[in-house]
Amino acid sequence: MPARAVAYRELADALRLSLRQGRFAEGQALPTELELAESHGVSRQTVRRAMQELVADGVIYRVAGRGTFAVDGPGPYMRHIGSVKDLMGLSQDTQLQVVAPMQTCTDKFAAERLSTSEPDVSTLRFTREHEGTVFCLTSVYLPVGVGNLLKDVRVLKTRGARTTDTVIGLLDQRMARPITTAEQVITAVTAPKDVRLYLGASARGAVLRVDRLYKDEEGNAVELAISHFLPEHYSYRVTLRRNPR
Repeated sequence: MPARAVAYRELADALRLSLRQGRFAEGQALPTELELAESHGVSRQTVRRAMQELVADGVIYRVAGRGTFAVDGPGPYMRHIGSVKDLMGLSQDTQLQVVAPMQTCTDKFAAERLSTSEPDVSTLRFTREHEGTVFCLTSVYLPVGVGNLLKDVRVLKTRGARTTDTVIGLLDQRMARPITTAEQVITAVTAPKDVRLYLGASARGAVLRVDRLYKDEEGNAVELAISHFLPEHYSYRVTLRRNPR
């Protein structure tokens, strides 16, 4: 990925975090493109692209000839997801709370998705929240050998424990080969009973189910994450790019 693309995403994330933390009041002007370029050591084109991202997200607005201004309130939780690294970056501004500590169990469905020869898998369940609002319930399944890499992570074994880490980020630090791909399927489903319990979804309400199968550079499945999101608290945005000829 070109360095410039990384720079504008990093700047957009930094400004988005500042907005969520209330550093700019409603209607308050943000620094100019020139000021941001100088303070962050990037080009004005990089700043312009970052600003375009934030305008599209609905967290700032631009007035020709006057400047760029903050929008009132945090709105839905929104992240720009364009890479596995972006998924690991959820720890920047969200918190995980364990609702079912890591254990080993028999789950033929998960084992089949993970392409393991045994029916046993390591599994845990957690909610993820942003600024006090729970927006996601996730069940994670790992091959037992991969799960053993997290034995020293006490927080994952304690019900109610909180952390800003992500499971995929913790794994990536411990695995011999890097995690390089995530196969993803998104569907709208009626909220299951347990999802309603943790997320407060209405009995007939629809939620987003996101299945992600992570693989290392050799194509080995290392994690299956099945998440349910509340649509009113979560906006998911992906940019599709075409390689130049």
